[in-house]
Amino acid sequence: MVGQKCVTVVGSGNWGMAIAKIIAQNTKRHPEFKDDLTVWMFDEEVQHKGVKRKLSELFNETHENVKYLPGITLPAHVKAEPDLKKAVMYADILVWVLPHQFIARTAKTVKEVLDPTSVSISMVKGGIDIDPKGLKLCSETIAEILGTEVGVIMGANVANEVARGDFSEATVAMKSPEHAELFRLLFDAPRFAIQTTQDVEGVELCGALKNIVALAAGFTDGLGMGTNTKAAVMRVGLLEMEKFIKHFYPTVQMDTFFESCGMADLITTCFSGRNRKCAEAFSKAKGSRPWADIEAELLGGQKLQGTLTLEEVWPLIELHKLEPQLPLICQTYRIAFEGEAPENLFTVLGRKAPQYPSQALGA
Repeated sequence: MVGQKCVTVVGSGNWGMAIAKIIAQNTKRHPEFKDDLTVWMFDEEVQHKGVKRKLSELFNETHENVKYLPGITLPAHVKAEPDLKKAVMYADILVWVLPHQFIARTAKTVKEVLDPTSVSISMVKGGIDIDPKGLKLCSETIAEILGTEVGVIMGANVANEVARGDFSEATVAMKSPEHAELFRLLFDAPRFAIQTTQDVEGVELCGALKNIVALAAGFTDGLGMGTNTKAAVMRVGLLEMEKFIKHFYPTVQMDTFFESCGMADLITTCFSGRNRKCAEAFSKAKGSRPWADIEAELLGGQKLQGTLTLEEVWPLIELHKLEPQLPLICQTYRIAFEGEAPENLFTVLGRKAPQYPSQALGA
């Protein structure tokens, strides 16, 4: 890529809008980027002041996404484009922030018009495909379809807090140091601190698996348990994340678990966020409410990642006989999908912890 880079954010939900605000500030700050920022916005209709309006048209008038990030005004040089191919046609840099289930289809749609020298980064927290070799990560799916380098950015980032300017951190992972620095410039801001690494697999899997642990944390909230219980869930959950990730990617760096994408993201997700909130409601209903109903009631059109990721990894856990090493994750699956009572989560928390290799967390 030569000259100023054109940036497109592929997705306009809660997190997509929050990160667009950060990126828009940086395209103005750094000469490496063109000022204007394009956001691909699915062309849905919303009620606004008693009138049905197209969300993209309303955004381009008001610079506010009234459905997914109400009350936050984005800079005037952020433009919504409802035509996917037009949105990415001139992009040198793509920031992917869609629900996982739409990623492959969207990437295939844009491939024919995309600059082959472009580079992408995924913000998709969750979404693991089954591959004959074991796992296929979302970044790997995008890279395979587009034939370009794809990294990830993950961290302790509740979208509304980032959008209103609370201090936050995130971890950028790219194999290419040059591209890692490019994305550091794109995201780093006075109240959004970026660290970089080459550990794409570790960063991405931390971002996916912490959503499963957050379900377990939400179950404890629904049972009326306090912070002692949640701390136990988080401690065991982090160890199990490490065991799962290391099984499939032995070269993952241990430092990754102590970055914002690891421990910090786990903490914030277990105390807030959609997975914890929906799991609390599920637990209060003693598992009698379908997840789809809870999602529709509580998330306002957003998607619940934790249950999807849990269903995706479960066949791998069984295939690789990882159940003895992942008692918390397995019990979370049984509660979420097999009718196990939420209070039985504690039967696995009380077990003797599995033996970990010398390089494990806390050793």
